[in-house]
Amino acid sequence: MKKIFLLSAIILLSISCKAQEIYQTSNNTVLENSKPKLVIGIVVDQMRYDYLTRFYNKYSEGGFKRLMKDGYNLKNAHLNYSSTKTAVGHASIYTGTTPNIHGILANDWYDKKSKEYINCVGDDNYTTIGSSSKKGERSPHRIQVSTIGDQLHLAQNMNGKVIGVGIKDRGAILPAGHSANAAYWYDGDDIGNFVSSSFYMNELPKWVQKFNTEKKVDEYLSKTWDTYYDISTYTESTSDENDYEMKFKGKSTVTFPYDLPKLRDLNGNYSLISETPFGNSLTLDFAIEAIKNENLGKTKFTDLLTISFSSTDYIGHGFGVSSKEVQDAFIRLDKDLERLLLFLDTQVGENNYTLFLTADHGATEVPKYLKDQSIPARYIDKKKLRKHIKDIAEDLFKSENLIEHISNNTIYLNKKEVKKLKLDLTDVQQLIADELINYKGIYKTITARTLQTNEFTEGFMSLVQNSYNQKLSGDIVFMYKPSSISDYYNNGGTTHGTGYNYNTHVPLLFYGNGIKKGESSTYQPIINIVPTLSTILDIEFTNGNTGRVIEDVIK
Repeated sequence: MKKIFLLSAIILLSISCKAQEIYQTSNNTVLENSKPKLVIGIVVDQMRYDYLTRFYNKYSEGGFKRLMKDGYNLKNAHLNYSSTKTAVGHASIYTGTTPNIHGILANDWYDKKSKEYINCVGDDNYTTIGSSSKKGERSPHRIQVSTIGDQLHLAQNMNGKVIGVGIKDRGAILPAGHSANAAYWYDGDDIGNFVSSSFYMNELPKWVQKFNTEKKVDEYLSKTWDTYYDISTYTESTSDENDYEMKFKGKSTVTFPYDLPKLRDLNGNYSLISETPFGNSLTLDFAIEAIKNENLGKTKFTDLLTISFSSTDYIGHGFGVSSKEVQDAFIRLDKDLERLLLFLDTQVGENNYTLFLTADHGATEVPKYLKDQSIPARYIDKKKLRKHIKDIAEDLFKSENLIEHISNNTIYLNKKEVKKLKLDLTDVQQLIADELINYKGIYKTITARTLQTNEFTEGFMSLVQNSYNQKLSGDIVFMYKPSSISDYYNNGGTTHGTGYNYNTHVPLLFYGNGIKKGESSTYQPIINIVPTLSTILDIEFTNGNTGRVIEDVIK
């Protein structure tokens, strides 16, 4: 009997010690199997997956490498739609679905009902909070479904905070969602403040006002942008002097260094910071203040902070994929990520947060550079293309009014004219599409009718179909040949916006509470982020979700 009692006591003591080990916590340690107190969503604007691997040896141990080694690295993550634009990426990542469901077609698109070109977050029902400009006439009203932030609020009876931060308005507003407590974005030009919309608040919080008053942006713009390391070590990039990059106004070359105090007056004053790596640093400064002053991760509820690093997009557009400027921007972003992670470890607790990092799109190599390497690429003269499309319609149907609008590689037909001429809409769509495919530089065409009556489950057309919204989209979609972009970039730089691999293949890293260590080369669409996080948080999926849980990621 004594032996049984002694054994029982030992077992109870062991259980008690284990329980104490698991559940006795300080402010900076987590209860095992508990939900994270803070979720951080990071979207790097215009980051190709290969930026992780190409620049790997230049990264510190505490930034990208920490996320890759101590988190879960999904090496084959892709945007699963063809409209690879900033707004679409942010909306898809945080809604768990594609444009055919969430309704964000591009950054701006033609509205068939109002006959106007509209902005993805534009809303003149609201005013700017924090400046006298119109940069705050914004809201998330064009997203047709809920975001993970909305679902997190609903699951916690509207408790917890959801805040979006970014240089671009769309990078802050769309991730934060409809029920967000706040979203903040940068108002450049002669203002240089973070602002918001009356959709969220009547005045900026005191801490935001203080941040703006301190004008840290002036500190950054008083610097010279030179390479972080000796430029001779940037062997992963092309030569600094080349014909593939755009020039800043007031600078005769496209080479380092960049004297920002001298350049700012001719390059948008406070807007110039967006086109340097310091725009990301300023964004992080603001995000850190948000975490501290909004007490994120410090209550019994889970909070969500979305951060969009946009300067990489501005730099990528101006200098191109293989430039030393892009490489330096990512080396410096790596340092900012290290700073963020160390801050989160201290402020929130190393195991109290869950973080993911991905991108809204990639980018093509500069076509001129590819052509110099004997790789097929071209520039598309958009004015000539528009004229050709209108000429097709006039030749086929003897009407100058049949084409109503052309944008985002989409043709909108004038339905009143179709009816007036007693034409069959399906026939008009198909005949124009069949003729347009013969144009030099056009690789594929497809009609709205085809997209409505067929289901493409794989391949390029499935990406186009995921970008097509029956209620909002146009009548004919056309695609350029691979590595072909607008002639706007004839003088240098590059862009994105198609379903080719260089635009769809992006990094996807999970890290922190509830996340395994590991990596996978299995294909994962970007819309799988939300259901995976929702499972970790044990909340309902977004109401338009079409993604799946990445089970291998979850601890």
